[in-house]
Amino acid sequence: MPNPQSLVTQKLERLVAEGALTRDPVQFAIARRFDGLIDALAQSRAERKSNALGWLFARRKSDQAPTRGLYIHGGVGRGKTMLMDMFFEAVPIKRKRRAHFHEFMGDVHARINRHRQKLKAGETSEADPMPPVAAELMAEARLVCFDEFTVTDIADAMILSRLFGELFKRGCVLVATSNVAPDDLYRDGLNRSLFTPFIGLLKQYTDVVAVESETDYRMEKHVEVPVWSFPLGPEADGNMQRAFERETAGKTAAPASIAHRGRSIAVPLAVGDVARFTYKDLCEAPLGASDYLAILDHYHTIFIDHVPYMGPERRNETKRFILLIDTLYDRRARLFASAVSSPFELLTARNGTEGFEFDRTVSRLTEMQSRDYEAEAAAARTLNSHDYSE
Repeated sequence: MPNPQSLVTQKLERLVAEGALTRDPVQFAIARRFDGLIDALAQSRAERKSNALGWLFARRKSDQAPTRGLYIHGGVGRGKTMLMDMFFEAVPIKRKRRAHFHEFMGDVHARINRHRQKLKAGETSEADPMPPVAAELMAEARLVCFDEFTVTDIADAMILSRLFGELFKRGCVLVATSNVAPDDLYRDGLNRSLFTPFIGLLKQYTDVVAVESETDYRMEKHVEVPVWSFPLGPEADGNMQRAFERETAGKTAAPASIAHRGRSIAVPLAVGDVARFTYKDLCEAPLGASDYLAILDHYHTIFIDHVPYMGPERRNETKRFILLIDTLYDRRARLFASAVSSPFELLTARNGTEGFEFDRTVSRLTEMQSRDYEAEAAAARTLNSHDYSE
C-alpha cells in the first residue's frame, strides 16, 4: 500500500509557518483524513488500471471495496471549506467536480428533464432516468465535492437517495462539508421518511467526521469594511448610494432584464457588472437557485437595499435569503446591503432547520466583510470579467 503523500498536511504546515493560520490540532487531524483519502483514491485508480474489466464497465466489480468519501460537519468558521479546497486542489485525479449543491442539483434536474423529453420523442426506451443520468455524471467526475452541504428543497430531497444510490454503486466518491450531522439533514422537512434512506447511504459510503474546534477563524479575520449598513435610515441609504456610485464609477445605471428559462428576471438598476436590487426583488419574488445563478452569470457586485428582520412568518423569504447568500458566497460575488440590524440579529427565532442554516448565513455575511474575501472576490471578478454584460 503506498504511503500517503501528506499534501494537505504539508500545505497546512506552510500556512501556519507563514503566520497565515494558527495551529489547530483539530484542523491537522482533518488534514490527515484528507491525505488518507488522496492515498485511497490513488490506490483505487491503480487497481482499476490493473483490471481491464474495471475500465470496460461503468459499474464497480462486486469484489472491489468502495473508496469511502468524507462527510465533515461542525460549526461555522472552523476551517472545513479551506481544508476541502486544499484537498480538491491536491488530489491528482482528472475526473473531479467541486460544486455548489444547489447548482449541482439544478444540473441533475435538467438532465432528468432532457431524458424524459428523449423518452417522449422515442429516442430512448429506458423509462427510469436515474441510471443514465448517473452514468453521465460519473463519466464527467468520479469525485464530487460539496461545500456546506444542506438540503432544503423537497424536489431535491425526494431524489437524493435514488441518485446517489446509482452514483455510489458506480464508484462515485463524495466529499462534503456541512454545519449539521447527517441525521439532522432535512430535519422537519416534508415527507422526510422518503429522504432518510439517503442518510443511510451517506453513512455507508462516507466516513462521518465531527469538527469540534472552538475557534471561529472567520471572526479572527474580520475587519471593518463598509459593505453592511445598519440600521435602516438616511445614514444607511447614504452609505449605499456612495458605495454604488463608487462601484459604478459614477456611470448612469438603468433597468435591465435577464432572459432565463423562458422568462425574464427584472434588474431594477445595473451598469457593467454591478446590479442593484431590494430585498423584496430578490427574496419576496418566487426566485430559486437557478435564478440567482443566472443573475451572477451577468453581475459580480450585488447591492441589496432594505433587508428586514426574518422570522417564522417569513419562512419562504428567509429560505430564499439563505439560498441567495449561499450562491453569492460560492461565486465569490461582492455584496453591499442595507439592513434593519447586524447579520447576527436578523433572524428573530432560531428554530428548526432555518436556525442551523441561518448560522451559516451569518458566518458567510461576516466573512464577506473581510479583506480576505474582498481579495478573493476581486480575483474572481478579474478571472470572469469576460463573462459579464457591459
